[in-house]
This record gives sequence, structure tokens and C-alpha cells, in this order.
Amino acid sequence: MTEDFLYYIWQFRNYKGELTSTDGSRIKVIKPGLLNTNSGPDFSDARILINDTEWSGSVEMHIKSSDWIKHNHNNNSVYDSVILHVVYEHDMEITTKGGNKLEVVELKGKFNLSQYAKYRDLSASREWIPCSKQIKDVNSLIRISWLERLLIERLEHKTEQIETNLAANNNNWEKTFYIALARNFGFNINSDPFEQLATSTPLNILAKYKNNIFQIEAILFGQSSLINPNLNDEYSTKLLKEYEFLKKKHGLEAVYSYQWKFMRMRPVNFPTIRIAQFAYLINKSSHLFSKILEISNISELKELFNLEVSEYWHNHYVFGKNSKKSTKKFGSSSFDLVLINTIVPFLFVYANHNGDENLKSRALKFLEETKAESNSIIKRFAQSGLIADNAAQSQALLELRNNYCSYTKCLQCGIGISLIR
Repeated sequence: MTEDFLYYIWQFRNYKGELTSTDGSRIKVIKPGLLNTNSGPDFSDARILINDTEWSGSVEMHIKSSDWIKHNHNNNSVYDSVILHVVYEHDMEITTKGGNKLEVVELKGKFNLSQYAKYRDLSASREWIPCSKQIKDVNSLIRISWLERLLIERLEHKTEQIETNLAANNNNWEKTFYIALARNFGFNINSDPFEQLATSTPLNILAKYKNNIFQIEAILFGQSSLINPNLNDEYSTKLLKEYEFLKKKHGLEAVYSYQWKFMRMRPVNFPTIRIAQFAYLINKSSHLFSKILEISNISELKELFNLEVSEYWHNHYVFGKNSKKSTKKFGSSSFDLVLINTIVPFLFVYANHNGDENLKSRALKFLEETKAESNSIIKRFAQSGLIADNAAQSQALLELRNNYCSYTKCLQCGIGISLIR
């Protein structure tokens, strides 16, 4: 037996018949309380009717009553708030530090052991997710409702970092969005140097040159340290000359070039091309986040990110080396990743700050209108019979795998609970 399983029995009231304490008192659970994941009693804010008296307080759970002593609760006044001790097996009377004798409910024999057997099987599973062979059999309504909840959880996890960055930037939404968007343009491999590039290149300086793509590229490429001063390349030489002037004018400090990665990636994803596309976006749009807040149609949003590159990059992937001519547009899959990882989380945070439920619904709708991601986790879910129809569902599945399945949290998972029941 495990305490986690006892939490599940208590939280969902999966015990049989009426409860009585070990000394014969009638126990009626009005409210089981809220599961506490921090230190202190296991359930807080419970309401329990003991005989004819209603009590409000905490509930503590153990495999055996004597675990109270083993865990040193008898010397901790925090546990004086406990109004009921729920155990699998009662083996001794317990008194709080404050001297109160606790009422004890023994759950042994009061629930269906087949549920525990199912839980144990899931916990012992060696599959990539514990329920990989059963998940397709779960009622579709249960799966859909659970995925909807997981999507909100994933967005809340993503917004934690945004909140931290927003506070560090004195609640400047445009600046915080600009840095987060730059990080996203690094697409994992170059995320860190891209974020450093944006952090070291203030948005208000770029805004001064927003109508001149050459000067924006000079600043961004100069700040990236990706221009080789030894190249006999006319455009590179002009960019570097312009950057040196603007660097002194604005007191800029470049990032280290060694941080950028080019190996084992398609040329269209080279950081040089991504910086050129980012420069095009800055040249095309001012007050970008404010514009995004006003857009209610995903096709308008896509148009805003219909990015190209300046003429030099039509036949270059890196400085000084000619290539076959191509426009190198910002692809739909790249836009989808920006939408999923930056735009939607920012809209979600902004909606929370302003109590705007319509904006929150719009953000969720954008995900529902976007293709599901295609990565190893989403593909394996599909092989197990759970296919993501859109980005909202693929994001929820990533939350399920990363924060539930990976830690065998079947008793906290809507799908796991359905299988155990």
C-alpha cells in the first residue's frame, strides 16, 4: 500500500459505505479538503462531521497510525490543526503535540482492492508511458476534457518565465515580447545566443532605424559578431562599417560569435538567415506586441509573419559565400512554433493581467486552428492510439508526458484515474 493511493481513495471518496472511527464515532465527509503538495498535513480546509459536531481543519494520512510518531508529527505543532487521522491500518492511538487525541479512520477493507492492483500495474509498467496499451480504450469525453485541462496547465507553466521576465523589464510588454520572440527565432539550437543578441540590442535603438533594413541588419549582424572582418565581400564590409559607427553612437556591446551553431542543420535554419528574417520583421512592424493584441484572425497573424530576407540573402546562407538564389521565406512550420511558444503564452499572460477572458479564448482558438506538432512524443502517442488533431491537443499531450507520465502520476491524471476505476 502507498500513501498516494490512500490520497486517491480519500480525495475521490472511493471507500465503501459509511465511515466510522476506530472508537465507533460516526464520520461523514462534507469536504475531503485540498491535497497539499508542500510540507504540513496532507489535506487542508477539510470539513468533517464527527457524530453531531462539524469540524474544519486538516486531514493527515498514513499507512499505519504509528507513522505519525515515525514522522515526528507528535513534536510538531503544525499538525495540531489535524481533525482526523486516516490510515490504512490502525496500530496505535495518537495524540497531537497540543495533547488532543485524534479520531482515526481505518481504510483497510473499505475499498476495492482491484483498483489498487490496477494502480500497481500502471506504476510497474515499463512502457514509454504507463498506460500506452490502454489509453486508446479510455472514453473519448474523458480524454478530451483532461487534455483541455492539461493545455491550461502547460500555458500556466510557460507563463511563469514570462512573468519573471516581465518583472525584470519593469512590466514593459514590448521589450519582454521582443526578447522572447528573439529567443524563439533561435529554434532551440540557437535560442541562448539569440536571446543574448536581443538583450544586448535594445528595442528602442532598433526602432530609430525601423525604416532602414540595411541599418537594422548592420546593428543585428554586428551585435551577433557573425561578420568576418577579413572577408572580401562588399556587403559585409559595408555592414561592418555602418555597425562600427552605430556601435560607438549607441554604446553597444556585441555577443560572442562562438555561441552560434551551424552544424547539422539545414542552411535555411542557419542563424544568419534567422537574423535576416528577424531584421525584416523589425523593419516591417513597430509596436509588434500591440499589433498582435489587436489581431483576432489567425490569417492576419500569419501575414504579419510573412517574412523574407533582404536582397543579399537571396543568394547567400552565410557571409561571403554565394549560393543558388532563393527568397528564403519564414515558413509556415516556423510560424507555428512562434505562435505556440511565444505568441499564445504572451496573449495568455496579458489576458490574465487584464482579466480579459475574450483574449484568453482567442489565444486558445489560435492553437485549435494550428496544426499539431510533429515530434517524437506526439508520434508515439499516435502509435498508442491518441492522435492530436491540432496544436492545442499536441501541447496538452506534451504536458501529459513531461509532467505526469514521466513521474508515474497516474493517480493525479484524469486518464489514469479512469483506468484505475
